[in-house]
Amino acid sequence: MDDKIAWISGSKGYIAITTDAGKTWQWQQVKGYESADFRGIEAFSDKEAIIIASGTPALILKTTDGGLTWKLKYKNTDTVCFIDAIKFTNPKHGFVLGDPINGKFLMLETTDKGETWNGYNYNPVALPGEAAFAASNTCLRITPNNNTFIATGGLYAEVDILKQNGGWAHHQIPIFKGKPSKGAFSVAINDNHLVVVGGDYQHDTNSDSTACYSDNGGDTWHLAKIPPAGYQSCVEFIGADTFLSTGTSGSNITTDNGQTWRKINNISFNVCNSSIHKKLILLAGNNGKIAIYKP
Repeated sequence: MDDKIAWISGSKGYIAITTDAGKTWQWQQVKGYESADFRGIEAFSDKEAIIIASGTPALILKTTDGGLTWKLKYKNTDTVCFIDAIKFTNPKHGFVLGDPINGKFLMLETTDKGETWNGYNYNPVALPGEAAFAASNTCLRITPNNNTFIATGGLYAEVDILKQNGGWAHHQIPIFKGKPSKGAFSVAINDNHLVVVGGDYQHDTNSDSTACYSDNGGDTWHLAKIPPAGYQSCVEFIGADTFLSTGTSGSNITTDNGQTWRKINNISFNVCNSSIHKKLILLAGNNGKIAIYKP
């Protein structure tokens, strides 16, 4: 997403694009995929984008003509396959994260801008009952210098960090956990500061253990001193020491790298995201709801 162009994906096969910084949107239902639940999108321009569909079948589609046509690049009809997020390190190299299969998180890799997808050689181990959440496409984050972070939930809540040797460091974090609806839903990064949000989406007004932070790149974690007011499905770094989070319970903001939070509205959203230069910050929710955040 740049300061003018942004894409949004949604359920029932819908996607949308803006080329005027969110003032107007062009919606479409992807032909042939009207029942698909598009949980993540990665865009390279107003013409090129890749979308992922969770559920069965798991899908990866790509457009090079602004959404006029979409080509199938990956399909998995196995009911155990559920993909959660997509992120690229550069225009050619990207990853898709999925829930665990046979004790390891599914990871797919592309090195040709999403034309082909193959299994990754270093899939992280998952604990029994651990999974990722496809609520906002932000349980997977990759920094410009290729640091990779995964936020997990379920019976356990962790942040998994990919090391230079291809191994994974697993850090237990103090986020609400213990059942499939609980855990860490989203992770965001500001240099060496990491912020994770989550909670229990079935009890979204419960603010217990809904956010934690790290000041040393994820080695140690601390609960927020004042947490977000309820379950949050997404967190985004928006500049300085400021992070924006959102969820069905409303939106919250922190200006001290996640230590204390303040609620800013009660509107239900699922995801927030900012442009590279932080000049355009969007929120999106159910039934095509889109908002522009103005600091």
